[in-house]
Amino acid sequence: QVQLVESGGGLVQAGGSLTLSCAASGRTFSRYVMGWFRQAPGKEREFVTAISQSGISTTYADSVKGRFTISRDNAKNTVYLQMNSLKPEDTAIYYCAADQEFTMSILAVGYAYWGQGTQVTVSS
Repeated sequence: QVQLVESGGGLVQAGGSLTLSCAASGRTFSRYVMGWFRQAPGKEREFVTAISQSGISTTYADSVKGRFTISRDNAKNTVYLQMNSLKPEDTAIYYCAADQEFTMSILAVGYAYWGQGTQVTVSS
């Protein structure tokens, strides 16, 4: 079991940067695969990025490759999402997710635990 709380969202101009954090509870954080998803108004929740338990392996959606970076600090029970060169189309509610599967999933149904979300708005 794990509880997740996102933070760091806000309003940013196009081309700017923002870092999101996801704080997790529990003593077994290192056993969870972690992921970030986002959902824009009127659209389905979509995969952004995921990271393995050790932090060695990562995967990204094509739309954010080269701009976003996921990382984790197991000693601090925290996963991060560094977002650079932000675009208006990045505007969405961003969710942190966790699961005990050995492999990373790009599907929302592949994650058992979710945070409440944090709003990211990119102005043109």
